[in-house]
Amino acid sequence: MRENKISNKVIGAAIEVHRQLGPGLLESAYQRCMFYKLLKAGVPVKKEVPMPIIYKEIHLDHGYRMDLLVDAKVVVEIKTVESITDVHSAQLLKCLRLGNFKLGLIINFHVKLLKNGIKSLIN
Repeated sequence: MRENKISNKVIGAAIEVHRQLGPGLLESAYQRCMFYKLLKAGVPVKKEVPMPIIYKEIHLDHGYRMDLLVDAKVVVEIKTVESITDVHSAQLLKCLRLGNFKLGLIINFHVKLLKNGIKSLIN
């Protein structure tokens, strides 16, 4: 599946989860619901995928964890914050670069309308 099609499926799943649950829960709750929804839709997805960091000779196995990795192509970071900041974007961009992924999505469920809480980033 291509990245655009994957992102459409992810956003569709996020909208459905947000409609059912609304804002106000922990990130982990939305992550589990998104994982479940994508699996039920037949979309390959993994949660809490480790992203090792290598600095010179030091290999950090637990440097970072992706919330969701969809079809081994699209990184999804789930947030429940007042607003998406430059730091959130920088973290996702770093993950995209380290894993050589093309597309990442930040989905902030702490909004009234989910479309206002979605940001896509391209590596």
